[in-house]
Amino acid sequence: MRVVVGITGATGTVYGCRLLEELNERNIETTIIVSKVALEILRMENGLGRKDLERFGEVYDSTDMMAPTASGSCKFDSLVVSPCSMKTLAEIANGVSSSLIARTADVALKERRKVILVTRETPLSMIHLKNMLRVTSAGGIVMPASPGFYHNPKTIGELVDYIIGKVLDQLGIENDLFKRWGEPPEG
Repeated sequence: MRVVVGITGATGTVYGCRLLEELNERNIETTIIVSKVALEILRMENGLGRKDLERFGEVYDSTDMMAPTASGSCKFDSLVVSPCSMKTLAEIANGVSSSLIARTADVALKERRKVILVTRETPLSMIHLKNMLRVTSAGGIVMPASPGFYHNPKTIGELVDYIIGKVLDQLGIENDLFKRWGEPPEG
C-alpha cells in the first residue's frame, strides 16, 4: 500500500504528523506533500520542520507540479489531506489544480482512488458545505476533525488518535487507537 499525505496550511497539523507516525509504524509507504504555510504552522504548533517529515517518506513542496503524484501514471492507493484547509477543499471540489495537493486529489478522483479530506474549520459556511458535497459526490470522503467523546479521552493525544483511527479505518488499516462504541471498558 502507498499513501500520499497532504498537509495544508490549516491549524491541526498534529493530525498529519500523527497519521504519518501510524503509517510508518505499519511500514506503509508514504509520500508527503506540504504547503509553505503548512510548514509555518507545523513549526508553530509542533516545533517541527521539513526535515522532521522527511523521516516518513519523500517530501514534495505543494508548488512542485512536476512531482510524480501530479500524473495518473504514478502508482499510489490513497490520498489523505490532513489537515485540509477550506482553500484546498475548494480547489479539489472545483477541479482547480493550482497546487500539487489539489492536482494529486484530481488525479486520485479521476483514477477512482481513495481521497480523504480531514477538514479543519468552524463554523462552516454554505460555500464550505457545498464544496464538501461536491467532493463527496465525486467519490471523496470528507472527514471533519470532530472527535467523539464516548471513549472518555483524557488527553489531546487521545482526541487526535480518535480521528486518526477513523482515517485508518477508511484506509482499511486495522488499528486500536480508540475504544470503539460498545466495547467493554478497560479494567
